[in-house]
Amino acid sequence: MPRPTTKPDLIKAANEQFKKMWNLIDAMTEDEQNATFNFDDASNQKEAHWKRDKNLRDVFVHLYEWHQLLLNWVKSNQKGIQKPFLPAPYNWKTYGQMNVEFWEKHQYTSLNHAKDMLKESHAGVMQMIDGFSNDALFAKGSFPWTGTSTLGSYCVSATSSHYDWAIKKIKRHNKTYGEARKG
Repeated sequence: MPRPTTKPDLIKAANEQFKKMWNLIDAMTEDEQNATFNFDDASNQKEAHWKRDKNLRDVFVHLYEWHQLLLNWVKSNQKGIQKPFLPAPYNWKTYGQMNVEFWEKHQYTSLNHAKDMLKESHAGVMQMIDGFSNDALFAKGSFPWTGTSTLGSYCVSATSSHYDWAIKKIKRHNKTYGEARKG
């Protein structure tokens, strides 16, 4: 699926990927949903998330926290409170530690609560997106606080692209869980 460059494509991609992710989850047994990930085969993967996220809850709260980053960033800047997307002291070279802090923050969040949080935050992001015109989302320079990027590109990253990331993790979990059960 090509990266969305219009509001209708953004809405469609975000909702389709979100639904695709939930269809995968809904097809899983309760044991599969609660199981610890076994990504030992990912030891050669350079991305830290393969070791960081231990279960579905971790994936859900990661998505939720990135929704919160987007929502808070947009809300603050719309109110005239200049705020970068990533909170201090993080930047695009150090945000991995922020992701670890999100992970640590939610170690006592239940899977069911994480599901509810994610569904609610997705709805909030979609409502926020709906409030912007196509030009506001995708015309460069619409907002000084988006820098050289567009608001829509941040929205794509926090929705459809991030859901695609989650889908890949869930599929890998389903595969490794199934292989382990066959033994």
